[in-house]
Amino acid sequence: MVEAIVCTGANIVDQDFFEALGFKHYVGTQYGIDDQELRELMIDRIYDTFIDEEDLRICDDTIAQICNVLPKRPHSSREFIREMGRYLDENEQYAMTRQDSIVWHCHKKGIPIFVPAFSDCSAGFGLVHHQWHNPDHHLSIDSAKDFLEITKVKLANPDSGLFMIGGGVPKNFVQDIVVACDILEKEAPMHKYAIQITVADERDGALSGSTLKEACSWGKVDTVYEQMVWAEATIAMPLIAGYAYHKNSWKGRPERRFNDILDQKKLVVA
Repeated sequence: MVEAIVCTGANIVDQDFFEALGFKHYVGTQYGIDDQELRELMIDRIYDTFIDEEDLRICDDTIAQICNVLPKRPHSSREFIREMGRYLDENEQYAMTRQDSIVWHCHKKGIPIFVPAFSDCSAGFGLVHHQWHNPDHHLSIDSAKDFLEITKVKLANPDSGLFMIGGGVPKNFVQDIVVACDILEKEAPMHKYAIQITVADERDGALSGSTLKEACSWGKVDTVYEQMVWAEATIAMPLIAGYAYHKNSWKGRPERRFNDILDQKKLVVA
């Protein structure tokens, strides 16, 4: 049902990869909490959930370890996250905890994950550690390479649709690939359909609240099949995804395995 993912680093690293390593998010509260005391106890609060800072440091160090063994060149976030999935796959100590990991499953299924602001999460600390200790010969993350790779995917597959949960950088990044095609003087239609779940208000100027009709004026999204869903994501997303799953229209669709194709540089572009 999903052929590519564009996401935040917080979702992919601090939540998914973190738990695949065997660590947990704990039920907490946002009420009556002394955040100074949490700091002294090395407990990080994410609204009403808690995580152990020492566990997060291990996650950061694991990212640095992956950096240290990869070729010292610019990588797209997609390439690096693929290696995170490979790391989970090759270390049997994670055989149980990786079962619910998006990173691991996408590695197995050849599905690319793009995180255009990759350093803006726990992975950034691992990258900083790696580059600090290897100032003359190190790995880096090339955000322009991300943009080029996903643009090539669009050029090779003109019919595209978006299912967006929230907004921000991932939303703009995936919509902009249509404009990138135009800049490259390549023919590519607007995204055929787009659905966005958000509670953001378009009047506050934030990208999360900008409407899909507005995106049409930029040549990003066709307004024939676009729908803004004004709802809280953890309520609306399971309902929409469940409907799409049980409708069974996805059955029989071939796997695209864009990761494999991009790695081999054999993506056919019109």
